Amino acid sequence: MVVALRHLELLEGAMSACKQNLAVKECENVVVVADSEMVVYGETFVYAAEMLGADATLVLMKDRGRHGAEPPKPVAAAMEVADVFILTTTHSLSHTEARRRATERGGRGASLPGVTKQMFLEPMMADYQYVKRLTEAVASVMDKGREVRLTSPSGTDLTLSLDGRVAMRDDGDYTRPGLWGNLPAGEACIAPVESDGEGILVLDFIGGAGSSRITVKGGRAVSFKGDEAKRLEGRLREVGDCAFQVAELGVGTNPRARLVGNVLEDEKVMGTVHVAFGDNASFPGGENRCGIHVDLIVLKPTMVVDGVEVMREGVLLVNV
Repeated sequence: MVVALRHLELLEGAMSACKQNLAVKECENVVVVADSEMVVYGETFVYAAEMLGADATLVLMKDRGRHGAEPPKPVAAAMEVADVFILTTTHSLSHTEARRRATERGGRGASLPGVTKQMFLEPMMADYQYVKRLTEAVASVMDKGREVRLTSPSGTDLTLSLDGRVAMRDDGDYTRPGLWGNLPAGEACIAPVESDGEGILVLDFIGGAGSSRITVKGGRAVSFKGDEAKRLEGRLREVGDCAFQVAELGVGTNPRARLVGNVLEDEKVMGTVHVAFGDNASFPGGENRCGIHVDLIVLKPTMVVDGVEVMREGVLLVNV
């Protein structure tokens, strides 16, 4: 096998993912999905899987334009029959019916929407045993919690109900049938109760924290102020009423992730929290099926679960 030069610097990260995170085995069917902007990453995963003796197939598709939009039917069919699927796409296929069907039938896989070379070299090479322990510690607090209050220096003050919900552990361990998550991995995440949720969510982003805000009532976004918030409102309206539902509360647990302006990595940064709107049917107990899922990062958050601080201004307080 001749590996092109453009793939060589990515190959260590892809091999680490195939072995450590996905446990790719000889003779397994591996389907790698990519669009034209991301094909170099897809090709690298094909090389890595073939080096491990798998039968790897690269499937190319047109970018869908938003996170949570369904892939073409032939792509979904390929995912559904794979032992392992790897999604190197511009926009996320994580919260789609195609991904859900793939894992329901026993496939395992990783989603890498918007992945970059830097992610292959840094957060994908994290100590995933530590990530797993930290993720479990945070998720266990969420499992037991009834109410969470999230605040931040930029003005976020949002209260959500967790009553009866169970957190997902996106810890990088996708080695068993039916498991899936992001790469780079590292978050504990949960679907808040749909009918509850009150307060203000301020949009934090590099170089512009605090300029836009969303008001949440009854678990739904009801008003948007500021340029970034208005742009988000437009994206949600394109999908419909279901898009305004609070979908997720997540806590980053990857110590090698950095704030880079790419949500795939930003939401994994230790010391950040993210809140999402749209589809939450991929989470335990989630009831909202919708063709969009948008994550918003909160910087330097304080997170209090049932009156107990879990994070203070971006510092996790859980024991590992």
